[in-house]
Parts: sequence; structure tokens; C-alpha cells
Amino acid sequence: MPKTTPALCFLSSGTEDAEVALAELTQLYGNVAPEEADYIVALGGDGFMLQTLHEYMNSATPVYGMNRGSVGFLMNEYSTVDLLGRLAIADINELRPLRMTTRNADGTSSIALAINEVSMLRQSHQAAKLQVSVDGRVRLPELACDGILVATPAGSTAYNLSVHGPIIPLEAPLLAITPVSAFRPRRWRGALLPNTAVVDIVALEPEKRLVNAFADHTEVKHVLHVRIEQDPDARAKVLSDPNRSWSERILAEQFSD
Repeated sequence: MPKTTPALCFLSSGTEDAEVALAELTQLYGNVAPEEADYIVALGGDGFMLQTLHEYMNSATPVYGMNRGSVGFLMNEYSTVDLLGRLAIADINELRPLRMTTRNADGTSSIALAINEVSMLRQSHQAAKLQVSVDGRVRLPELACDGILVATPAGSTAYNLSVHGPIIPLEAPLLAITPVSAFRPRRWRGALLPNTAVVDIVALEPEKRLVNAFADHTEVKHVLHVRIEQDPDARAKVLSDPNRSWSERILAEQFSD
């Protein structure tokens, strides 16, 4: 039987550059609905790539990003030439997101997934005071800070890196827990944890030291307690060009100026 041509779904972030790319690629390769596609091609920047990965989590359809944004760390280079060939030889990375479970001041609870990181940040003029436990054992009875985050290897070069957290190779079975502007204990710079770890963070004095929680771009206001752990079921499949794989990008970031 003749080999069938893979069906592609192109998604645009809506910017002018992304819309132009959408028109060009649709004319060359056609465009099907996401549920009919063999590949989803995200056209935009890193934010749109994360949004697309969240939207099609567990769909089993791999996502290939092409940069029509600014930094584009998560994206491949944009080109209309031989896209089917690029997809055929692309490296596949399976990402394991974190699950954030919150208990909130209004009596509600919520669950959200994070591909990059889960963070807790102060929302008042006073520093947050947080108690940090790992696998049921209190490791920091009181951390005075602007916030704290737990990052995956894929997210270690994002917000985690900007607050001086460690870069983690994509294949490493680790998570980074990193403070944001820690005041006490002043010398604590964070820790590396196995990706099987369960992290519990309790907001101390929450009435006057309001803390919000974030799972990537999902925000939960005025949280009392956050549990962070690798989700046992969720998966996201990401494609990268072999000459610029995600593993290579993360490694290269450790040697950049």
C-alpha cells in the first residue's frame, strides 16, 4: 500500500508573524483539526508552546513548535521547506508535568498541572513565611522570602534560572526547589530532589501574609497549603530538530554567557 502523507494541524498564537506563517504552511501542507492530526505544529513563542502542550496533554499527538515569537527557547527554527522531512526525523521528548493541589483560604481546593514549574509568591508588602516539607518531613520550619518554586528539568531554564536555580538536564530524574529572594535562612539557595518527591508548602500567618500559587500560567489566589508532585498519568510529547534538541538546548544554556 502507498505510504500516506501525515496530516498536520497548524495552530497560531494570533500574532502577525504567526498568522502569516499559518497561511503559508496551510497552503503548502493543508490543515486539519487537532483530533485528526498526526502532528500538531504550534506557531508562536514559548508561552504559546506551553499553552498548546497543556491543551493537548495526553492526546498522544506530538507537538512541534516553530518560532514566530521572541526568545523561542522551546521552539524550532521557522522554515516552510521540507517540514514533513523535519517531522519524520525529529527527536521525541516525553515531558512529565507536576501536579499542584491547593487548599485555599475560602475553603475550596484546586488541581492544576505544570510543565515548567509550580510557584508560590507573596501578594502583600510583607515577606511570605512558608513551611517546607519533603516526603512528610519538615525540612524548613520557616522560610521568609518573596516566594518559592519547584521546577521540572524542562522548566529549569525558565523562571527557575532567572532566580538563580540550577539547570537540570532533561533526562535527569530530578526536580529543583528554589527560593525567590530568601531573607531567612539567608544562605539557603534551594535543593535538588528526586522526581518522586512530594513537596508540601504551608503558608504561615496567611491572614496578613497572602500567598498565591501558580502552575505555569494558572493562578490560585490566597492559598494555605500547596502539595507538589509529579503527576502519575499526564504526558506531553514534544518534537525537536536533531541538531537543536531540547537536551542540547538545556546543556548549552549552562555554558552561555
